[in-house]
Amino acid sequence: MKPQRLEAALGYGFGRPELLRQALTHRSFGSPHNERLEFLGDAVLNCAVAGYLHQHFAELKEGELSRLRASLVRQETLAEIARNLQLGDFLQLGEGELKSGGSRRPSILADALEAIIGAIYVDAGFDAARSVIELLYQPAMNRIDPTDAGKDPKTALQEILQGRHLPLPRYGLLATHGEAHVQEFEVECVIPDLGIRSTGTGSSRRIAEQQAAQRAIAEIKP
Repeated sequence: MKPQRLEAALGYGFGRPELLRQALTHRSFGSPHNERLEFLGDAVLNCAVAGYLHQHFAELKEGELSRLRASLVRQETLAEIARNLQLGDFLQLGEGELKSGGSRRPSILADALEAIIGAIYVDAGFDAARSVIELLYQPAMNRIDPTDAGKDPKTALQEILQGRHLPLPRYGLLATHGEAHVQEFEVECVIPDLGIRSTGTGSSRRIAEQQAAQRAIAEIKP
């Protein structure tokens, strides 16, 4: 895939294209790979998200802001954004990772997105990186309910159903993919009374269940 398509989705054009290439290179492919940029991007992302929350949610306390930030920078959220960018199509992976579905693995997608953020910071500074982060995170930011104060999706879904006097959702394992040390789990969340059946994937059952719960919440009508 041509990187120009990815740059268009990011709303940012690299002055140094080699930084983007490095950000998309997994260590299984060779060097220079993206781990150092990932380290940098993680710090930039945390700072940008913290600044956004501090500015837009003045009524929230420090602990509530911390929980919201944690929910936004966790692997599941990053991987979801990466999938929306079709980031897996652009990754450079070694043969083993390609065969085991590395381009779909949440941990690899999340790390690559952080590396891209780090690459933008190196290329053009914090303000440029923050602008891209705010663009990518706008849908997630718009979904924030300050009254939830960063509750995890399973807890939030449970409270919604209890408030409607409905039974709790059922979670079930649909499939596992990959080898034992790099497995990806596919889970479904079923709410029979609302006719909802959502799925989630993750590097653990817990992560997959949280994603399935988040998608179920999105399907519940106000």
